[in-house]
Amino acid sequence: MRSPWGTVGDLWIAVLMLFTVPMVCAQTLAPSVAPSATPSGEEETIVPTFETQKLARTYILDVPAPRGQITDRNGAPLAQNRLSYNLVVNFPTPLDFSDAKALSFTREKIDKAGDLIGRKLRISDDAILRHYRNRGIMPREIAQNLSQQEYEKIKNDLPAGMMVRPVYVRIYPNGKLAGQIIGYTGKTGRNPDGIVDNHETLWPETEGREGLEQTFNEMLTGKHGEYKLTFDKDGRKTSEKLITPPEPGYNVVTTLDLRLQQLAEKALEAKAKRGAIVVVDANNGDILALASWPTYDPNLFVPSISAEQLKALQEDPDIPLLPRAYRSSYPPGSTFKIAVGIAALESHAVYPDDRYECVPSIQVGNVTFHNWKKGDRGALNFVQALTESCDTWFYQVGIKTGAGPIIDWALQLGFGAKCGIPLRGEAEGRIPNDQYMKATHGRKLLNGDIANMSIGQGDTQVTPLQMAQAMGVVANGGTLYQTRLVQQVQTFDGQIVTAYQVRAKRTLDVSSETLDQLRTGMINVVNGSGGTAHQASLDNVEVAGKTGTAQWGPKNKERTAAWFAGFLPADQPRYAFASVYEGDVGSKVHGGSAAAPMIADVFKEIYQGEKLVTRQQRRTREQPEVRRAEPVEEEDESD
Repeated sequence: MRSPWGTVGDLWIAVLMLFTVPMVCAQTLAPSVAPSATPSGEEETIVPTFETQKLARTYILDVPAPRGQITDRNGAPLAQNRLSYNLVVNFPTPLDFSDAKALSFTREKIDKAGDLIGRKLRISDDAILRHYRNRGIMPREIAQNLSQQEYEKIKNDLPAGMMVRPVYVRIYPNGKLAGQIIGYTGKTGRNPDGIVDNHETLWPETEGREGLEQTFNEMLTGKHGEYKLTFDKDGRKTSEKLITPPEPGYNVVTTLDLRLQQLAEKALEAKAKRGAIVVVDANNGDILALASWPTYDPNLFVPSISAEQLKALQEDPDIPLLPRAYRSSYPPGSTFKIAVGIAALESHAVYPDDRYECVPSIQVGNVTFHNWKKGDRGALNFVQALTESCDTWFYQVGIKTGAGPIIDWALQLGFGAKCGIPLRGEAEGRIPNDQYMKATHGRKLLNGDIANMSIGQGDTQVTPLQMAQAMGVVANGGTLYQTRLVQQVQTFDGQIVTAYQVRAKRTLDVSSETLDQLRTGMINVVNGSGGTAHQASLDNVEVAGKTGTAQWGPKNKERTAAWFAGFLPADQPRYAFASVYEGDVGSKVHGGSAAAPMIADVFKEIYQGEKLVTRQQRRTREQPEVRRAEPVEEEDESD
């Protein structure tokens, strides 16, 4: 594991550099009040006003620690530190300038610095005098975060009385990649300009404001060091010394796979104006990719974001600050037929060989419910109905099964509850029950509501993360794992502080026959002649999945969520996934044509060059061949 600076040695070289460059440390230091001995041996506190601060002999100042880094599962850095350089004016001691002299001295330095680096530096007279009167023993910052070009111009040509102060700042080496998950930092306060306090930090610290930076802020922050400044009775500086080095913050090791995250964000950028892709390890719940689009670059917040940039992010209609993968919920459409199928088969409302007519429409009460296909598809069993995503089949079966089993199995699969990742604002989703319906619509669930629920419409909502979690349960044979985003927290030299173990939350009592029916149907969705997700099919790995297309929002602003969720390899699942594509108002998009191709783009890279081995090749000479439905034209897919 590399430290926030690179190697462990690099870190300490950087820290020591802050305090060994002649006089540079004085510019970084904000003096504090220290006790002074009285003749009786007792200590008294000296208040360093402008008139008396030259009497203060010693200042003990806090040295902020380098912030710990955030990495992917293999140690690749997602957030780390770099040295930044600030330009400062250093006032001579003792502090005996008049106001006019202090202004003249500072203005001369500011003008020279501006000429050297090519910047217009604006600092008011009031700010200059306030600093000189209250904390003139400290340097006055006049330019922050010099670019490398600016630093090279000025480092060997500084006028007397000016210094370059090295400080460490946050950097996100991969730019936008996983930006919404990592989050960003901000200063805990502005640069001080009042009378110095005991144990004041040498420069403003940063704190996590979003994402993992916020959740693990305390662990990432580290422990302050101490720096000692001494002055003689006339106010002249006599010594300065680092007496306690800062302890670097701990490193946070995530479960993210940098390559998978890159591929997921690349697929979203290429094919979706707005959307999300989540990939989890089907066998332990580790989150390997948690991608949302659009996103933002957390480097915009380093060292601070401008008001104009922040306003642009906040007012962007595509909401780049919103991590859709876990903070947004959508109606799941036909992907929810997986939960309905488990409920129907496990409650024995239907059996695998039972057939129901896949008609163009059925009447429920006084409402006509339509299939997405206009023609009569004949009598289908469960695998065939799942393959073709026949809505009218699921209306009939859902109503026969009843709301109770569907709700129960949906909750067991993890829908309707937060997954529990360590990020603020995770959406809970919704599985509507009688209590919800009474509170919202003034009535219990009716058959029409159950019909809507059976195809993932109505009031049902799930997050992409919940959907990937549920697909993992089907893939691994019935175990719901606690989704895990962080593996461990460790010291900068690799000692484990906290480890987050793989944990099974519950095992679902799903029969092997039901699981086999689900997997067969999901394989056919992608690879069968009547399937709705042919665009997710890959040459060298067999994908199992389910498409979904659902409308949400008010009628005049109705939008479509196009889904594709599943797992692969179908024979021995490793990855479970969910992708969602947010359509524009009035646009016509479908799971098979909008969401499925994004998953294909991700995994064709992962499995490039591998030999295809199908589930059927391994195990099914005994199993009767499933009747294939007629081919479906891709442009008509709209389940």
